[in-house]
Amino acid sequence: MIPDISNLSISSTSESPTPTTDSLLHPNATSRDRRPASSASHRQDDEENKKLKDALEGAIVSENPNVHWDDVAGLEVAKEELQEAVVLPMKFPQLFTGRRQSRKGILLYGPPGTGKSYLAKAVATEVDATLFSVSSSDLVSKWMGESERQDPSNFHQLKTLFDMARERKPSVIFIDELEGIASSRDSGGDNEHTNRIKTEILIQMDGVGKDATGILVLAATNLPWKLDAALRRRFQKRIHIALPNMAARKEMFETGALHAQCNLEEKDLEQLASMTEGYSGSDISIVVQDTLMIPVKKIRTAKYWRKIVKDGTEKLEPCDQTDTGALPMTWKQVPSDKLFEPSVLPKDFFTALSKVKPSVSQDDFQKTKEWTEEFGEEGA
Repeated sequence: MIPDISNLSISSTSESPTPTTDSLLHPNATSRDRRPASSASHRQDDEENKKLKDALEGAIVSENPNVHWDDVAGLEVAKEELQEAVVLPMKFPQLFTGRRQSRKGILLYGPPGTGKSYLAKAVATEVDATLFSVSSSDLVSKWMGESERQDPSNFHQLKTLFDMARERKPSVIFIDELEGIASSRDSGGDNEHTNRIKTEILIQMDGVGKDATGILVLAATNLPWKLDAALRRRFQKRIHIALPNMAARKEMFETGALHAQCNLEEKDLEQLASMTEGYSGSDISIVVQDTLMIPVKKIRTAKYWRKIVKDGTEKLEPCDQTDTGALPMTWKQVPSDKLFEPSVLPKDFFTALSKVKPSVSQDDFQKTKEWTEEFGEEGA
């Protein structure tokens, strides 16, 4: 610490004290005008910290996402690990004392669209904890104030994030797309900003000089092999969120049929699940969404319509030219209150599936498999 010398007296000599640069430039300035620059610097830091805190308030998931463990198809091991790491320590803190400590870092990795972010939402729903949800792109841009852009040494956003998590613990910090700020030094994708952020993450996860209890860092990545080795070691659990297996895919189509109000038979569910091996949960979700759009397409393309009576009210539905009572017209001639929405049919699922291809490459699948064998564990 630099000692305060403002009150020290100057030895009495025949010479006058050497004037300061400030007094030479501004001879009429008062001592108040020449107060130390550190005061202004502190005010600037306080203002910057307030800006960062205000911005980070937006990262807090304040509304219940309403995603429960049962809503996540499959991934039983991953759900069990998260319950041990998050739910139990918060419900029974007395279990986690002495040498038995709760997890401080859990990494969820795997192909895109397999449910990593969905699991984070389930955590937020099932536990009474503050959830901070950020992505790597947020940390290097959104919450970087002007002073950070001008002075790369002035990185505060991650420190502020962890400080806020400590203030509001128990808390969970969910970092999506971790590879964006924590790539290996061998990958050649580092720059001054990401290096400092990476160092700050390591410091904060280690909790140097801080109380790290009650805080869990939950991170997700699609490219685990790109992570820095030092950061990889900070995650005690590294769980592979794999592509859904046969049972999980069947459950997804069953849920989709329920939303579509379509009665898929067991043989249809089995066939759809078998045909989507290698598809991610996100891919199957696209199939379901495209299926739901087929009645809309029927309405848009229909050239013939017929009158029907539903619940005592006359309606119009699209039909074929050969159907009894078919009238040549388009959707533009159908009054809004007269439209009868066509039902989703089992064959619509197969029609939609024929146009959706899997999004995960075999190369990424193989890399993930090899990384799991060396560093991770299966979450299914």
